[in-house]
Amino acid sequence: MIIRECKLEDYTDIALLNKNEMGYEYSAEDTKKKLEKLLNDSSNKIYVAVLEGKVVGYVHANNYDLLYAPHLKNIMGIAVLSDFRKNGIGKKLLYEVEKWAKNTGAYGVRLVSGSTRIGAHAFYISCGYDGNKKQRNFKKMF
Repeated sequence: MIIRECKLEDYTDIALLNKNEMGYEYSAEDTKKKLEKLLNDSSNKIYVAVLEGKVVGYVHANNYDLLYAPHLKNIMGIAVLSDFRKNGIGKKLLYEVEKWAKNTGAYGVRLVSGSTRIGAHAFYISCGYDGNKKQRNFKKMF
C-alpha cells in the first residue's frame, strides 16, 4: 500500500468512499469538478491510500486560520473502505497531514467528527488527538 497525493483520475473512487463510507450523496461528476478546483489550491491537500491500483482511503485537509488561535490544518474528511479498516491506513493518512502541517509551520491538526461516530472517536484518540470539545454544527443552505 502506498500513500500519495491525489490525482484528478481518483475522483470516482473518492465519490464511492464519500457515499459508501460517509453517507454523502454527491455525484462522481460533481466530485470531479470539486477535486479539480481543490487540487489547484495550495491551501488544500488530499492524500490517497492505494492498494493494488485501487484507492482504498483518502484524507482532505486545508488551512485553518482564525483571529484568536494559531495556524492549524483542518481535516475536512477522511475515509477508508470498511474492508480495509484496522490495518493502519487511516493512521498513515493522518500522518501525511501531520507531516504537511509540520513542514508548513502549523501548530497542529484539528478535525470535527459527528457525535454518533464513536468508532471514529476512538480511532482519533488512539492517534493522539484530544476530543475535549462538544459543539453543534449549524448551516443555512441556499
